[in-house]
Amino acid sequence: MAAQDSVPSALGFRMPAEWEPHAATWLAWPHKEDSWPGNFAPIPAVWVEIVRALAPYEAVNILVNDSAMAAYVRAGLHAREVFDENISVYEIPTDDAWIRDYGPIFITRRAEAAALKWRYNAWGGKYPPWDLDDAAAEKICASLNVPVFRPGIVLEGGSIEVNGHGTLLTTEACLLNPNRNPHLRREEIERCLRNYLGVRHILWLGQGIAGDDTDGHIDDLARFVDPTTVVTVIENNPHDENFEALQANHERLLGMTDQDGRPLRLITLPMPRAIFYRDQRLPASYANFYVANDVVLVPTFRDPNDVVALQTLQGLFPQRRVVGIQASEMVWGLGTVHCVTQQQPLP
Repeated sequence: MAAQDSVPSALGFRMPAEWEPHAATWLAWPHKEDSWPGNFAPIPAVWVEIVRALAPYEAVNILVNDSAMAAYVRAGLHAREVFDENISVYEIPTDDAWIRDYGPIFITRRAEAAALKWRYNAWGGKYPPWDLDDAAAEKICASLNVPVFRPGIVLEGGSIEVNGHGTLLTTEACLLNPNRNPHLRREEIERCLRNYLGVRHILWLGQGIAGDDTDGHIDDLARFVDPTTVVTVIENNPHDENFEALQANHERLLGMTDQDGRPLRLITLPMPRAIFYRDQRLPASYANFYVANDVVLVPTFRDPNDVVALQTLQGLFPQRRVVGIQASEMVWGLGTVHCVTQQQPLP
């Protein structure tokens, strides 16, 4: 690990909050049919809708495996009348589409940008191969000519959430799981987060939602929407398997403060009804939204609570357009909108 005086925080870098201005959103085009076994056909169309919603507001950079896939993606976008000069295609091969977790995490200081390249092992070695995904961040940074810091530990982008002012949210179930960094204690992981993300106050929730193969990513549980406000999902059905874990996380949040000791303002989002595929519970959560320039993309699930989630988030982002992205098929891959996007902030 780098010397203390050469880590990003000591050099004045920080990870901006997601709602701060973006230079671009990065996506990886879906191609691994085994991630949606028996149900891949509708998946590329979901990416088209994500691009359609984002491109009017910021650059959209799409990873493809080769020139043939680049032509296929461009043709698919044009066929659905998605034309925008903001869309660019990069031939950077991937194993899978979950760029939130293996893409670079960008950090900034004043008018300068850099990036963090964490190690990636497909959520604790669950889905080999992952070598192309693990290499993608370096290639993205090379294409942008931005400097890269390498913390040397396994960490996925969906496992952390920051308010841009020094506070980070994460979960014990994921970051302390021995399938990530078994040689590190909590204190050592916290030190790494402080050194590389520019945070000074770390808040730990407990368990994730049922069906989440990431071992409890925070982006399905609780998200900052401004420096002191957190939206968190709550399950109101006491017979649902998510009920106790989400109640316990809510209780923790009630006792938490920001980096300056101010209590967090909590807003609750409902959960959709349980969704199953081949008897497997899927991790459907409205917390998996993505905040971009002037627009917020929210997964929807053909559920009555879709409207509640959209209206709640519209009230929290009054200056942005809130757009629902139909994710009932997408969640068969065990992730939705936030999992497939990665923001590149303006320096």
